[in-house]
Amino acid sequence: MTWDIVIGLEIHVELATNSKIFCGCSTAFGSQPNTQCCPVCIGMPGTLPVLNEKVPEYAVKAGLAFNCEIARNNRFDRKNYFYPDLPKAYQVSQLHLPFCRNGYIEIALPSGETKQIRIHEIHMEEDAGKLIHADDKTYLDYNRCGVPLIEIVTEPDMSCAEEVIAFLTSIKSMLEYLEVSDCQMQEGSLRADVNLSVKPEGSGELGVRTEMKNINSFKAIERAIQYESQRQIGVLTKGGEVFQETRRWDDNAGESFVMRSKENAPDYRYFPDPDIPPVSFDDDFIARLKDRQPEFADAKAARFVKEYGLSPKDAAVITADKKIAQLYEDTAKLASPKETAAWMLGEMMYLISTTAEKPKLAPRAFADFISAVTDGRVNRTAGKQVFEYVFGGGEDVAGFIERRGLFQINDDASIAAVVDKMLDENESAAQEYKSGKEKAFAFLVGQTMKELKGKGNPALVNSILKQRLK
Repeated sequence: MTWDIVIGLEIHVELATNSKIFCGCSTAFGSQPNTQCCPVCIGMPGTLPVLNEKVPEYAVKAGLAFNCEIARNNRFDRKNYFYPDLPKAYQVSQLHLPFCRNGYIEIALPSGETKQIRIHEIHMEEDAGKLIHADDKTYLDYNRCGVPLIEIVTEPDMSCAEEVIAFLTSIKSMLEYLEVSDCQMQEGSLRADVNLSVKPEGSGELGVRTEMKNINSFKAIERAIQYESQRQIGVLTKGGEVFQETRRWDDNAGESFVMRSKENAPDYRYFPDPDIPPVSFDDDFIARLKDRQPEFADAKAARFVKEYGLSPKDAAVITADKKIAQLYEDTAKLASPKETAAWMLGEMMYLISTTAEKPKLAPRAFADFISAVTDGRVNRTAGKQVFEYVFGGGEDVAGFIERRGLFQINDDASIAAVVDKMLDENESAAQEYKSGKEKAFAFLVGQTMKELKGKGNPALVNSILKQRLK
């Protein structure tokens, strides 16, 4: 039997406010445990919450970007459950009157087609604390209690891991462009619950779903989907029954494990929070936020193709990150757009992946470096040293080239002398080239450039070497 996979997501996004949703405590990540707490966020009796005005502003900005209907009147509810990391024994959330409904975004499929993924709702809520398991003990850190969240709940419109990753990639990019969240998945700023079921191919009836909680990397989400879909198919193929339950994904083990039976809304005994007044948005507020919507990655990529002559693929990579896209545009206005893209897609991406450092390039210095390459003052080999300098924040490009003696050698006589020396020392390689072995030519070029300490003009080296070999 062939099976269809049905997937919906609940995405938790920490908003990039400086303080928590109902108190003035800091939201900074990485502080010492339990140093960013107050009586309000740890639920001491008699305390009263005060809504951070930036939270609804950021939330509505996201809702507008995702084509949602914005509710003019909404309210907060108490979601009652007890976990050790939830000191109030309830979470302030929104069930009955969330601020956003009926949205969607378009995702690009590997086939080149697009697919619309519907968003059922987006609501505001507060985060819980964090359990830390160590030394056979469990410790509680309440710093995260009260950090503002939005929860994006999709319809079950995705059918494979590729579609889920495409959707999450688009969501992450748009949130970063809006600057409402840093989306640092390794810090828990963006995490997803995966709701998954399987059904016989073509069946109109959905299967029983399971929920895998709080997965915080794209790779882990992809692995979890592949595992859970095969697990459910295996159970049903053997005549078993899939139960509605919440499961924990263990990425090290590559398996999901049962945590508890899946709760439904009545289990949480929702009721309106009596301490938080209803929130209303007027038309002017929504219109102002709509007018401030940024140019998102897809539109920016299309413009880069048109204005700067980039390929669609290169433009998509550069615009995936808002800061990278801005760096490119600021630099491309001062130097060769295509040469700028080549160094960003090559050497810059390499340094980011191998050093885990964030680029500190100033557009003016980056443009000076690009001009030094295009003008022939440095070649690409020596240029890598100069690029590492500007990547780390260096700005005196001309001075760095001079201090390091990296100027390109463009003198025919100097290069010819080195070529003659290399041919004398490598007669066998020269003969191999003359007999038709092209690899020998690359060897001779390498030896010549080595003698020139990487500073020779590559075009001149190739030209003079070919002349000599004739």
